[in-house]
Amino acid sequence: MSFTKLTVLFESPFWVGIFEREEDGKYSVARTVFGAEPSDAEVFFFVTHCMDQLRFSTPQETEIIRQKINPKRLQREIKKEVAKVGGISKAQDALRLELEKNKKERRSFNSKRKEEMQQERFDLKQKKRKKKKRGH
Repeated sequence: MSFTKLTVLFESPFWVGIFEREEDGKYSVARTVFGAEPSDAEVFFFVTHCMDQLRFSTPQETEIIRQKINPKRLQREIKKEVAKVGGISKAQDALRLELEKNKKERRSFNSKRKEEMQQERFDLKQKKRKKKKRGH
C-alpha cells in the first residue's frame, strides 16, 4: 500500500510544496517551489501533469502503522495538521539528509577533479622541463 501527501506552505519569500511518499515501508520526499501563492487549480494541474517530473529523495526505511480510522476522526486529524505550522519535520529531516548526501558527493567529485587537474599540470610541467633539457 502506498500513499502520497502534499503540503503547501510559505517559506519566505516563496510558496513551497512538499510531497511525502510512502511505498512498501519506504519513505521519500520531494520539494518544489511554486513562487507566488498557488491557486487550487494550479496545485491540481501540478499534481496531475507534473508530478512524474519530481525527484524524490532516496527511500528510507520507516515503520508504517495503518489502522482503519473513523472518517470524522480523520477529518479532525487533518484539520489539526493543517492548523499546525511546523508539522512536517519528518519531511524536512529527509530533505536535509538528502541535501547533505548530495553535498558530500559534490565535494568529493570536485576534490577528485581538482587533484586530476593538478596532476595534469604537474605532468605538463615535467614534460616541458624534460623537453628543455634534451639536446637539439
